[in-house]
Amino acid sequence: MNPPGTSPDRSHPLPAGEGRGEGISDATRALFAREVAKYPADQKQSAVMACLAILQKERGWISPETEKEVAEYLGMPPIAVHEVTTFYNMYNQKPVGKYKLNVCTNLPCQLRDGAKALRHLEHRLGIAMGETTRDGLFTLQQCECLGACADSPVMLVNDTTMCSFMSDDKLDQLIDGLKNAEQA
Repeated sequence: MNPPGTSPDRSHPLPAGEGRGEGISDATRALFAREVAKYPADQKQSAVMACLAILQKERGWISPETEKEVAEYLGMPPIAVHEVTTFYNMYNQKPVGKYKLNVCTNLPCQLRDGAKALRHLEHRLGIAMGETTRDGLFTLQQCECLGACADSPVMLVNDTTMCSFMSDDKLDQLIDGLKNAEQA
């Protein structure tokens, strides 16, 4: 969720190597252990999503090296961790902008202007789907169903804030508001 070369809180550059699989700290291992403890001992792999979420919060994205670290910690094949990372839209497989905009493009949203909303954002931000703006503020992605078909077009900002009925005007207001928040 952070631009290339910035920390997860986005306020300063990353130390050399951070976000690129430089080992799991003792503090992070303690967080992992707390998640693993929620499952029977022979099912610690069930904590894979929680461990990935912890590292993404810490590093901003999940690199192939990070996947290997999680696999090693949980005693599972690296490909199994990679399958989880690539299946769920919430895991960033590369550095992303401060604001990750996921626009639903599933069929119900498509029928109610989901693709139009995506095209409008591409034009407004000057990037294509899957890209990040030069200033590192916005990454634009499509996503699968967000479960709000009646409210389409819908989008999710930073994997936490659902935005419904996103007309071109509402999309412009959202972008302007996020940009203005940066200047405040």
